[in-house]
Amino acid sequence: MHLTILHVSQPVDGGVARVVTDLVRGQRAAGHRVLVACPPEGRLAGQVAAAGAEPLDWPARRSPGPSVPAETGRLGRLVQAAAPDLVHLHSAKAGLAGRLAVRGRLPTVFQPHAWSFAAASGALATASTRWERYATRWATSVLCVSEQERLDGEAAGIAADFTVVPNGVDLRHYAPAERRAARLSLGLDLSEPLAVCVGRLCRQKGQDVLLASWPAVLRRVPTARLALVGGGPDAQALAAQARALPEPYRVTLTGDVADPRRWLAAADLVVLPSRWEGMALAPLEAMAMARPVLLSEVPGAREQLPPEHRASALVPSGDPASLTGALALALSDPLECARRGAEARAWVTARHDVRSVVARVSELYQKSINGGQSTPRVPAQI
Repeated sequence: MHLTILHVSQPVDGGVARVVTDLVRGQRAAGHRVLVACPPEGRLAGQVAAAGAEPLDWPARRSPGPSVPAETGRLGRLVQAAAPDLVHLHSAKAGLAGRLAVRGRLPTVFQPHAWSFAAASGALATASTRWERYATRWATSVLCVSEQERLDGEAAGIAADFTVVPNGVDLRHYAPAERRAARLSLGLDLSEPLAVCVGRLCRQKGQDVLLASWPAVLRRVPTARLALVGGGPDAQALAAQARALPEPYRVTLTGDVADPRRWLAAADLVVLPSRWEGMALAPLEAMAMARPVLLSEVPGAREQLPPEHRASALVPSGDPASLTGALALALSDPLECARRGAEARAWVTARHDVRSVVARVSELYQKSINGGQSTPRVPAQI
């Protein structure tokens, strides 16, 4: 059965945008009509159009605020005009406006891509948690990308029909590439140990913690180099933090990069010291390219790593000292990094192929349309 599927996404960059694009590509290949409502800025609208979807102009800010009523009204009109069989809402802002706009009148899949309350504290975290408990009545299914994300939702009192489908990557696109050629193309020294962090430059991804740890790493591995690959709201602050490090600080901020594969190929180690996640996509992309990763222990991190890597590849979130020790140990042994990278590629190939993700999401859609209820199941607890 061919469906009309409406994805709604804000953000329009980073891992969420790549997840949406991968789903669109797979769903179009299966013959479905796919529409994507998203803000016009950023790469997502162009990427989904290239993948065969119909982009719909939905101006929306990334954070909640006074613009929400207008954004919700605009989205409601788009839903009415599109007449989809199912709506798939990506991340907190689309989940907010989308559930208010649809209110269970259509089968609705909400995918948090990390819970909104994980990014907040105090009164805002309390309000976010209460909203998620209430709004789950308007989601036929809640799609989590890790078991830990599901458990955190349940612990917060969210009573939902949960399904867990771990993130996946296009193994043909993110294929192992020759390190030497990548470094030559980027003008990098062939012999320097290189750590690469790919991600939006923002508090969530923890690049400030990485920079705080870096001087101590250099004291142990003086020839090491660090590259922060990406753009974002904290770009200027992180650049200033890097410039304030003792010379020579050996840090490169690349700015926004459309395709990070050359940087992943050039790396000895890919590091992502996030403060919160659902299951970050960049580490899976790195492992698909046969590069080992070092992650903070946030939801999804342990599950996406080979079991034999977990002891050495996970550090406490927000802990520069632990990050220093693990970074220095890894960068001091590039041969071991290469060995672990080969194991990581085999792990991702077996468990995180995006084609399997598309198939499992398709099964969830059919369940939501055929068996799910689009009206409140039980009174939510606030």
